[in-house]
Amino acid sequence: MIQRGASTKIKQLAKKFPAVGLLGPRQSGKTTLAKEMFPKKPYISFENQDNILLATKDPRAFLNQYKSGAIFDEIQRVPQLLSYMQGVIDAQPKKVGLFIITGSQNLLLLESITQTLAGRIAFIHLLPFSFSELVGSKFENQSLNKLILNGGYPRLYDKKINPVDFYPNYLLTYVERDVRQIKNITNLAMFQRFLKVCASRVGQEVNYTSIGNDTGVDQKTILSWFGILEASFIAFRLQPFYNNLGKRLTQMPKLYFYDTGLCCSLLELETESHVNTHPLRGALFENLIILELQKARFNNGQRSNLFYWRDRTGNEIDVLLDQSSQVVPIEIKTATTFTSDYLKGINYWRKINPQTKNSYVIFTGKSSGIDKTDLLNWKEIGLIKN
Repeated sequence: MIQRGASTKIKQLAKKFPAVGLLGPRQSGKTTLAKEMFPKKPYISFENQDNILLATKDPRAFLNQYKSGAIFDEIQRVPQLLSYMQGVIDAQPKKVGLFIITGSQNLLLLESITQTLAGRIAFIHLLPFSFSELVGSKFENQSLNKLILNGGYPRLYDKKINPVDFYPNYLLTYVERDVRQIKNITNLAMFQRFLKVCASRVGQEVNYTSIGNDTGVDQKTILSWFGILEASFIAFRLQPFYNNLGKRLTQMPKLYFYDTGLCCSLLELETESHVNTHPLRGALFENLIILELQKARFNNGQRSNLFYWRDRTGNEIDVLLDQSSQVVPIEIKTATTFTSDYLKGINYWRKINPQTKNSYVIFTGKSSGIDKTDLLNWKEIGLIKN
């Protein structure tokens, strides 16, 4: 079994908090990891309608069966149960690691839940496999194009499923079940079109009006649908960086997917050669690297510290790591040969931010140090401390 990077942090949190939540997209490995790490706990899946009925009919009686704790899978199907869990937890103030809950929706977006269990639960975001998790396995040596095409969903690797077979069915299940559960969308065909339009904009600044025009719905609907994508861990918006924190929310973010394989499927890419020659290959590679940085944070129980930067004159940085001690600029390039143009953005950033200590260029060629910039091959991304 491939070791998950979040395992160590989950163990630590289970020794400090009464409940630990594993949040992430459907089939990202949450259930498998929870069962593996807590084999003695009873397992209850709320994909089972009988369990949903029991939990909603009499929540207190249901929880009384599990005073010593349990694994509750897909808890978003019975969110009201979480408020009753507070009573069970408070009745045993010294107990830790009682409940392990999983959810394929971002429960942190639900204000009632965060208020109910504040201080009693710690959350970990578990995304599909990162490249660093695949290192040491038989999947380590796959080509870059294949990695982009496959993405990281564990079932695809475990069952040796071709991505051409896996992702269309995954998307169908997502649209038919998860989207309906989050919001009652009557025209699912229109939402599927929206997904494809978003895939064609991967790595670009989000223009809600343009996306709305191409989808055939108004801007208000597009904003609502973006909320669905983020709540269900399908796509996310990378915010621009400004020293003034308020400005981060007023400029256009960039769009990325939580899995490159899913994005490739929406782009109708079926082979490695399709990926290699596609005009969005650079954006897909950028998406892959940003995900690696994102997963490293999430697996350690930390929030994302990633932003991008662009000024009015066209100077830009693909990714900024906003650390407590410094802001680290990172450029992401798809090429086998290094050119000095790769340093243009970083050199400008260093000019206006002379306190910058570290900077990186990640690309698909051989690595070597260049002046104050570390030039890394994409497989060496784990060397970046974020």
